[in-house]
Amino acid sequence: MSLTEEILSQLPGDVLGGLRRTDRILTSLRADNATIPNVVKENQQPLDSVDWDVIICGGTLGILIGCTLAVRGVRVALLERGFLRGREQEWNISRKELEVFRELDLLTEVELERAIATQYNPARVSFQGGTEVWVEDVLNIGVDPVYLLETLKTRFLAAGGQLFENTPFTEAVVHPNGITVNNKFTARLLLDAMGNLSPICQQARQGKKPDALCLVVGSCAEGFPENDAGDLLLSFTALQNQCQYFWEAFPAKDGRTTYLFTYMDANPQRLSLETLFDEYLRLLPEYQGVEISQLNFKRALFGFFPSYRQSPLKTPWHRILPVGDSSGNQSPLSFGGFGAMVRHLQRLTYGIDEALKTDQLSALSLALLQPYQPSLSVTWLFQKAMSVGINQKIAPNQINQLLAAVFQEMQQLGTPVLKPFLQDIVQYEALTQTLLKTGLSHPVLVAKIIPQVGLYSLLDWILHYINLGVYTGLFSINPILESLVNMLPEKQQYYWHRLVDAWKFGSGGDYSE
Repeated sequence: MSLTEEILSQLPGDVLGGLRRTDRILTSLRADNATIPNVVKENQQPLDSVDWDVIICGGTLGILIGCTLAVRGVRVALLERGFLRGREQEWNISRKELEVFRELDLLTEVELERAIATQYNPARVSFQGGTEVWVEDVLNIGVDPVYLLETLKTRFLAAGGQLFENTPFTEAVVHPNGITVNNKFTARLLLDAMGNLSPICQQARQGKKPDALCLVVGSCAEGFPENDAGDLLLSFTALQNQCQYFWEAFPAKDGRTTYLFTYMDANPQRLSLETLFDEYLRLLPEYQGVEISQLNFKRALFGFFPSYRQSPLKTPWHRILPVGDSSGNQSPLSFGGFGAMVRHLQRLTYGIDEALKTDQLSALSLALLQPYQPSLSVTWLFQKAMSVGINQKIAPNQINQLLAAVFQEMQQLGTPVLKPFLQDIVQYEALTQTLLKTGLSHPVLVAKIIPQVGLYSLLDWILHYINLGVYTGLFSINPILESLVNMLPEKQQYYWHRLVDAWKFGSGGDYSE
């Protein structure tokens, strides 16, 4: 019996079985013969009437957008395949990002404080052979998902929302004036919050393999040496299994959470989650300075996050909008999930509300709610630089050396450059400063990237980098346009507001300190 089998078998629930089921899904995602679901159909017959304005499929993170819409008077039905309850493991985020729950009137000040299970500072960024970089107030708040979701559920129901638990999504039929879900529920708009493996998104993508994957394994355990700091991005090994391993660690309410994650393509020869868990347990003692036998494991964590270059996703159907991980509105460097949903919550709330009020529910109009964002697209080159092809040969420490150099320069440029990047937000000025400084200080290291990432990726990146500058310029003139836009008819205002949102988020202009 392997150490993974031994430890996971001791945890409550079928954790080992869950890991192997997830591995089977991962194997099918990497295969070239993916089955394409056929869950969305079209019918030209108009509906007599609709019961709701919005149906949301996927309750765990769907409750966030469902609650904000219900509070604004939108008629919302939320469909959840099981019971709507949060996981035991905290969601890590920064306090600044949590302010949106107050701004959208979802939580009181007291409720927001109660939702915070843990807080810590500072956090470390470190790579083998490089200097340690320390940062404050990034992913340093651990939110209790059980309390948060229960509170939002109560608020949602009080605002008139309707929750249907044990109601998995099976099919949707798009009509000229509405949409039918599961042959039973009708609404003007369907929001798909079913995550990375949503059958709606799989159908929209027509079985396309992900362009990249991030595999994550970890645990929450007691018995570690006392440590009130965290790790955001840390590497202490050279390439292993054609992967660069990265680590993350946070204090948790019942111990310490540690993660091992790695970036890769979707080649079928890549390692499995179970193999990565073996690696995690092999290296954890060296990483945290503790023997496995001293640890009391509370939970095991594992998953994978597929990324597609064609993101955020625009579906070919009217009246369907993917949100959260279904839309792919996070970068290939990010885990997505809670943080990505919270970042776009206000933008999506106002946008969806405006789309409903002005009846802008065509595929073209809804696509503007998930626009092209150069700030996301430029990160594809970084993902390439932090991973290696299945048969590619590079120096074992090349990725560590590059990242150590980049973060060293970012630290010298200061918090305004470092902090947004660590929160998955890329800005033109900060990126330009970092590139120039790194290029001048470490020309040989930078030159080695070109054969590693490939010329096509580099040229593609240059286009997105130029667009990042253009979007930054366009967003800066928004205050001048604002008074003119307010004089337009409501329907035209919808389109202008979506353009401004695209410039704002596409330039990283949504970041504020």
